[in-house]
Amino acid sequence: MSTFEEIVKERRSASKFQPGIAISDEELNAMFGLAKYAPSAFNLQHARYVVVRDEALKNGPVYEAAGKQHKVRLASAAILVLGDLEAYKDAARINEGLLNLGVISKQEYDRTVESVTSFYEERGPGFMRDEGIRNASLSAMQFMLIAKDKGWDTCPMIGFDPDRMREALGIPERYVPALLITIGKEDESGQRPRGYRKPVAEFVSIDGFAQ
Repeated sequence: MSTFEEIVKERRSASKFQPGIAISDEELNAMFGLAKYAPSAFNLQHARYVVVRDEALKNGPVYEAAGKQHKVRLASAAILVLGDLEAYKDAARINEGLLNLGVISKQEYDRTVESVTSFYEERGPGFMRDEGIRNASLSAMQFMLIAKDKGWDTCPMIGFDPDRMREALGIPERYVPALLITIGKEDESGQRPRGYRKPVAEFVSIDGFAQ
């Protein structure tokens, strides 16, 4: 079994997948069952996933919307990661369990729902979009690490037309496409060495920004 450090170092963006490898519902459910523990603001769980395995759909409209990138066709699945622009409207349902268990009082429950709602509505659509993408991305990164631990390779992709992808998959307007993830078993033939990674001192400063 790999250690967490090994998983982090071994996870790479797969540019080429072995063709004809299926990924099952059971495997996907196991991975998403762990991905749901990713952090999200106010526990609103903004992330929504659309898994595309159907060959006609994946190799047709999704492939076209992704700029005809070959990795989409070879992947076991293409997964569109969405952020919910209206996740804050779910605050009441999300916190209902804590209320019913007596963990929080009715007063605390009402105050939480009211504060979360006002927090988002006062900041407006731009903030809601940022939040959707931000929280969906946190979830997506956790999913990709989990996938690697389960023996699957992934590639996060921003090279796609969100409007065409929205049309192809019937995505409602309340969800913003954050990224596309291809998943499968990497074809490592011709794999290049890992690209340059900055030393820590080049991207981390303490107690204030350093040039």
